[in-house]
Amino acid sequence: MFKKQIYLCLGVACLSFAITACKTPALIVKTQNKAVPASYNNSQDSTNSATNAWRGYFTDQNLSALIDTALYNNQELNITLQEIQIANNEVFARSGAYRPFVGLGGGAGIDKVPRYTSQGAADAATEIRPGVETPEVLPNLYFGATASWEVDIWHKLRNAKKSAVSSYLASIEGKNFQVTNLVAEVANSYYELLALDTQLDIIQRNLVILNNALSITKQEKEAAKVTELAVRRFEAEVFKTQSLQYEIQQKVVETENHINFLVGRFPQHVQRNSQSFNDLIPPKIQAGIPSQLLANRPDIRQAEWNLQAAKLDVAVAKANFYPSLNLRGFLGVMAYNPLYLFSTPQSLIASLAGDLVGPVINKNSITATYKSANAKQIQTVYNYEKTVLNAYIEVANQLSNIDNLSKKYDSKNNQVQALTQSTSISLKLFTSARADYMEVLLTQRDVLEARMELIETRMQQMHALVNTYRALGGGWR
Repeated sequence: MFKKQIYLCLGVACLSFAITACKTPALIVKTQNKAVPASYNNSQDSTNSATNAWRGYFTDQNLSALIDTALYNNQELNITLQEIQIANNEVFARSGAYRPFVGLGGGAGIDKVPRYTSQGAADAATEIRPGVETPEVLPNLYFGATASWEVDIWHKLRNAKKSAVSSYLASIEGKNFQVTNLVAEVANSYYELLALDTQLDIIQRNLVILNNALSITKQEKEAAKVTELAVRRFEAEVFKTQSLQYEIQQKVVETENHINFLVGRFPQHVQRNSQSFNDLIPPKIQAGIPSQLLANRPDIRQAEWNLQAAKLDVAVAKANFYPSLNLRGFLGVMAYNPLYLFSTPQSLIASLAGDLVGPVINKNSITATYKSANAKQIQTVYNYEKTVLNAYIEVANQLSNIDNLSKKYDSKNNQVQALTQSTSISLKLFTSARADYMEVLLTQRDVLEARMELIETRMQQMHALVNTYRALGGGWR
């Protein structure tokens, strides 16, 4: 008889499974494409600068100190660290979902059963003890342990935990990507500050030259060699250069404060050595091969973990179509009088129940959840492929940028040298009345602009090296 009951239960379970499984919506399968070009510029050299830690890549001690402080104090990074902790807590919560839940509890109550019912009539005919009838109002006390357990037949709960683990690992990679961007942003701002200091120095030296030219022009006017117009034009050029000086000074303040914000402190002087900016030699960067991006770029690894989590979420959503087995039990003591509460076995109470329930009609909610999980999984595939494509294009753009900026710097440097020589020549010709004052003004203006652009180009070169290092996946180690 007992075996027949077991077979009957198994038959019902199998029938329920068959009914629900056959109506599961079809899964749209899409696999991510990990293919990347074989090389950047037909080079198969696998040496990659991204494998170097940022301390070895950035040799300026002042810059290293700023990056180190930023990695400790930056508020955005610290917010992300707390998000990682939240993701870790989610893993911890999911790991307990497929284990039995056990709790201790007790309670008290009073029951009054009507006499003219089957239970009331039975109680009236029963004596609690010899000579004592069962009262109409009967107190009830109990204490014991309750247990519940969802048997993870289809690995729904385990897959949910694995999904949480993948999301946790994705959050770690997201933090690494944020570290990479933070290191790059601090370095770019630092080099921008050095460039502004150098430009400010050029402007101040140019003001000295302009003031000397203005003094000479005034002397030439007194000697009736030039008119008041020449004096006014030189004065206007001095005022123009002074206004440019104030503009650069404001940029210095803003760039300093941006660095202070990144390192998590209130405005203060940023320690630096700007004297050597002109002599900075951009280091050679090794790009390696494109396939290394899959291992070096934290955002690609983050997208990969998110894809893994999305696939597991589809499995979890699919398991909702299948029957779930829940077990419940209680073991404790119960009595109408506290004195009898622990008089076993008379006060002992126990119960064990289980149910196998699966959806049959109106599965709209779980169907929508399943389809949404499936769509999200496809979405994460596209996001992964987009991240890989974006990473390759970033590297290709920066490598081309480095090459063109190097050529631009050489041409701009030649222009500065030629204009610097023409400045002294035009001033000598002007004092000997062989050149017009406008030639001196235009030459001074051209040389200032060329020097400013030369410093700007050097800054762009340093930015290109920083951005290439970031694009290759360096900076988070």
